[in-house]
Amino acid sequence: MDIHTHHNRYGAIISTTPDEFHPQPGKYYSVGLHPWSLSEASKESITQLEAAVSHEQVVAVGETGLDKIKSGVNYEEQLIYFEKQIRLSEQWHKPLVIHAVKSYDDIIRIHKAKHPAQPWIIHGFRGKPETAAQLLREGLYLSFGEYYNHETLKSIPLDRLFLETDEGQMTIDKLYRKAAHIRNLSPHRLHKAIAANVARIFPLQSSAHQS
Repeated sequence: MDIHTHHNRYGAIISTTPDEFHPQPGKYYSVGLHPWSLSEASKESITQLEAAVSHEQVVAVGETGLDKIKSGVNYEEQLIYFEKQIRLSEQWHKPLVIHAVKSYDDIIRIHKAKHPAQPWIIHGFRGKPETAAQLLREGLYLSFGEYYNHETLKSIPLDRLFLETDEGQMTIDKLYRKAAHIRNLSPHRLHKAIAANVARIFPLQSSAHQS
């Protein structure tokens, strides 16, 4: 399973925005307001998001998140919309997919304060093993794309790990083979472990039949 992609693929969780959410039969989606696009966000966007998240083919909220590097996006506004999407994740019992840049301290602080029942997944994680360990201690999951710190990937418990293609061109099969090689595992064992994580975290069974 590719848990986060911007490509329109079957067998993956397709990340999209509320205004671009047009579900097709048999596909899964995550829908959210990315922190980079908040200058365009409005009450209408939140209303659209609330409607989209309630759809059975939507299996996650996001990507949402916090980014201290992107210029032109007010950080206080990011915090406001991040918390709005946390509430939707909790309301609809769907995991939260998070974009995080130089904001891990705030994400950990908010997680401690909110005590969310739903899983939080940092997507496209490229941080060091020490940062990963902090996030894991707080109960978060980490998803790896095409680029990452190899030592970090080796350090992640299999039951807290996901893989994704995001906007990259490398196929999910190649990502699995590469990750399995780095971890000195068979691709089959890695696939089985991540499949178990997907089954445990994402509400996929009923959504595949919704059009």
